[in-house]
Amino acid sequence: MKLLLLRVKVLLRKELLQVLRDPRLRYLMFFPPIAQLLAFGYAANLDLRNIPMALYDEDNSPLSRDLAFAFSASGYFKFSATIDNHDDLTGIMDRGRIKAVLHFGPDFSKKVKGGDTALLQIIVAGTNSNTASLVQSYSVQIVERFNRSRLKELMDRNPPMKRIIPSGSGGIVRLETRVWFNEELVSRNFYVPGIIALVIMVSVLNLTAMAIVREKEVGTMEQMMVTPVRPIEFILGKTIPFVLIGILQVALVTTVGVFWFGVPMRGSLLLLFICLLLYLLSFLALGLFISTISRNQQQALVTTFFFIFPIILLSGFIFPIANMPVVIQYFTYLNPLRYFLVIIRDIFLKGTGLETLWPQVLALLGIGVAVMTLAIKRVSKTLD
Repeated sequence: MKLLLLRVKVLLRKELLQVLRDPRLRYLMFFPPIAQLLAFGYAANLDLRNIPMALYDEDNSPLSRDLAFAFSASGYFKFSATIDNHDDLTGIMDRGRIKAVLHFGPDFSKKVKGGDTALLQIIVAGTNSNTASLVQSYSVQIVERFNRSRLKELMDRNPPMKRIIPSGSGGIVRLETRVWFNEELVSRNFYVPGIIALVIMVSVLNLTAMAIVREKEVGTMEQMMVTPVRPIEFILGKTIPFVLIGILQVALVTTVGVFWFGVPMRGSLLLLFICLLLYLLSFLALGLFISTISRNQQQALVTTFFFIFPIILLSGFIFPIANMPVVIQYFTYLNPLRYFLVIIRDIFLKGTGLETLWPQVLALLGIGVAVMTLAIKRVSKTLD
């Protein structure tokens, strides 16, 4: 046992020195994870702000201007144009610079003051279905808040009106909506933890895939074969440095995610890093396997991309797994990223513990042990 630890220590020191001396590997260790997190963190954001909107106000009353101001002050919409007639409306929508038009009819304020229902028209460009859905949702929220504010104002001016709708009346249904975990429905809070898992997977897989290939290219693999180092010692010496690098990268990008993007961290950091070790186990093993079947570093890099895209597509990161065909859903059970996405998002947003996440943890452990076993057999044949 003492001899095993000594050999692993020597290999570990050699591998760390080799990684730190290589400018390309130093670059891959630190710059890409931060750059990718910043890029994806800003790009993967489904919340729309300052949506360009045109105002078509045929009523031109204080009431219509108040409601138009409510749209502008919400932060969701920005009035970029004013329309005077219907012909201008068609032209401005055709040019595509305006995503929506807020249209007040000529008798808008008259109907409101007369106690009737006044129609407010939102014309939405439907070329982008996601944007159109969000415009409709935001508009409904703004109008509902405006109605509540106006009703409260009327009641304050005329207290007897409060008796018309008595508190606790059985004839009234009140809808109360409450959002848990991501109260403001900020999509970045959902995507950034997933991006952390994605970035670490790509980085560790690429670094590990080039580990043995690099030994072949520089001619040290033959020297390694004639030493008394056993396959298990060789594998430990090759993988432990990348485990340490993966932990360092997760600590780095998690710090950026929490303090730069403001993603809440409600769970246990210790549990996150324990699950991270199991998550890294699978991709360290896959990287070693790729390294043994590749002849040079370029081939290893290309092979990793062959694995990366299916892993991402079958993880639920982009497309919901429930929407996939049943046959494809069975393949997702072999994907470590699928389970770690659940773990990291639940720890970040829900503060979930092991009592809830144990099925995902066991799945990661099983997949990691199975893939590592195959990788050890392959590496053993290479050394023999």
